[in-house]
Amino acid sequence: MAKSKNHTNHNQSAKAHRNLKFSQRARYPSKKGVDPKFLRNQRYATQGNIKKALAIRKGAVEAN
Repeated sequence: MAKSKNHTNHNQSAKAHRNLKFSQRARYPSKKGVDPKFLRNQRYATQGNIKKALAIRKGAVEAN
């Protein structure tokens, strides 16, 4: 009997990519090479946010 199917590429791309491992993206990307003026301002801004959050939490604790 004659062979009906000569070629298939079914599932070949899945098989080729199955074992590829990609590096995990860092939670906080490095700030290396970032503008120093921006970094300084960012540092002050985060300090203010932390103080504000603590004040709100303290107020919530005192309210209860």
